[in-house]
Amino acid sequence: MPEVIYKNLGLIDYKEAWDYQERIFRATVDKKISIRNGEVSDSTENYILFCEHPHVYTLGKSGDKSHLLLNEELLKQKNAAYYEINRGGDITYHGPGQLVVYPIFDLDYFFSDIHKYLRYLEESIILTLLEYGVESGRVEGLTGVWVDYDKPTARKICAIGVKSSRWVTMHGIGFNINSELSYFSHIIPCGIKDKAVTSMESELGRKLDMEEVSSVLKENLATLFDFSYTV
Repeated sequence: MPEVIYKNLGLIDYKEAWDYQERIFRATVDKKISIRNGEVSDSTENYILFCEHPHVYTLGKSGDKSHLLLNEELLKQKNAAYYEINRGGDITYHGPGQLVVYPIFDLDYFFSDIHKYLRYLEESIILTLLEYGVESGRVEGLTGVWVDYDKPTARKICAIGVKSSRWVTMHGIGFNINSELSYFSHIIPCGIKDKAVTSMESELGRKLDMEEVSSVLKENLATLFDFSYTV
């Protein structure tokens, strides 16, 4: 059973967390190359980072900047940052009340299948929501997790965007728990114009304990990927 190093970064600036991910990601990729070249006999490590971010919009490398509906002045008024980043997908929002999860996994420990990896991330959210009585699922052709997924009223509750190189992953999950949903009105989320966004708070009519939901998700990830945690 693989071991995964767990770190809770709390509320952290997006760029600071991105730089931290990049250092771990690059070190892991470099170590894999050294191992395969016979230069070292070490092994790589797997990490999972849990955090929240101050208000920020991020645009994936395949995204369209026109899907951000705020100019620089309005971004300042909303106290929001903006970054163009190296994950897949279009534009999304992160902010307080949203749980962000960054697995930096060497998939050689698990399975070399990025599509399966994405489905497992989605399934961890689906199982977590089910424990709170919220039924969710997938919309064909769209990555992420949705409430009313099989109806015209489908609402996105979790966005997923990842990067991988040599089967090492980074970026990950944005799970709306107590998110301030008004911030999504300033973008076309994930480039999808005809679908709404929701949160656990909106669906259940009450605020959730972020730490409790994080703990449930943490265990569902470990069960699905069959790993144990270390600190």
